[in-house]
Amino acid sequence: QVQLVESGGGLVQPGESLRLSCTASGSISHLSGMAWYRQAPGKEREFVARINVNSKAEYAESVQGRFIICRKNDKNPIDLQMKSLKPEDTGVYFCHALIRARGDVKYDEYWGQGTQVTVSS
Repeated sequence: QVQLVESGGGLVQPGESLRLSCTASGSISHLSGMAWYRQAPGKEREFVARINVNSKAEYAESVQGRFIICRKNDKNPIDLQMKSLKPEDTGVYFCHALIRARGDVKYDEYWGQGTQVTVSS
C-alpha cells in the first residue's frame, strides 16, 4: 500500500519561513512527477508547485520567487521551502505524486492527507 505523508506545517507570522516535507512509503517501483497543492478555507484546491523526474520545477504565479520545490530521495521525495509567507498562503498543503507500485506497469495518482499552514500575526 503506497502512502504519502506531509509534515512541517504550523503557525507562523507574515514574512517568516516554513519547510514542508513529503514522505513516501509502501511498495514503490518508481516516483514520477510530484507536486504540492493547497486548499484555503472555503476555496478549491489549487496548484502550488510541481517538479518532474529531471528536477524541472514549475510554480504558481502567487508563489513564484518565494517557494522552492526540490526533489530528494525515494523515501522523502520532495520538500517545499516557503519564504516570505503571507496570510494568503494559509491553507492545507497536500503532496501529490504519480507512482508506479512494484509489480505494476502503470502510474497511479496519490495524495497525502495534508498539513496545515497558518500565516497570521
